Amino acid sequence: MRIAGWSIGSSQVRLLVLPGIAILGCATWMMLPGRSDAEGQSAPSVSRAGSTTDPISASPEQPTAPAVAAPPADTTPAGKPVIDGLRISSQSWRRGGLGAKALVTFTLRNANDYAVKDVEIACAFARRDGSHLTDRRRVIADTVNMKSRKTYSAVLIGFVNVNANKAKCSAVAASRI
Repeated sequence: MRIAGWSIGSSQVRLLVLPGIAILGCATWMMLPGRSDAEGQSAPSVSRAGSTTDPISASPEQPTAPAVAAPPADTTPAGKPVIDGLRISSQSWRRGGLGAKALVTFTLRNANDYAVKDVEIACAFARRDGSHLTDRRRVIADTVNMKSRKTYSAVLIGFVNVNANKAKCSAVAASRI
């Protein structure tokens, strides 16, 4: 084959066509719409007790979900859930990065007679008027000893809406040690 005075063999044509097909395939794949990590979760959180809760504004009109059986690791031998003795006693938050990251400082209090680990924190963010914007959850991979408290400063909870002015965090799950 001759193109513009150049002589090209069939094996050389394959070497030129195959990379072109691969580049075209990659470009097409990159343009396909997909789910973004920045999309918020608008569904209310479900607590271990089985009721639908919104940490910022819980109202009696909210429907309750059917009771969810907790796994055996989340209850004590007496049947009391691990999360009952665990709470956040103080909290504050600020923005980090370019204003889209939420950095939360909080104190976990463990009133249980045993240590807990892998505490899951749920934070609800709202506008100044109280309307809900987004929910974020993080697992704190640390141990809180029995009858003690531990303060965590500037924990990255995730990306939040730039209109968020209020945050309310609560402990929603934990594992007994």
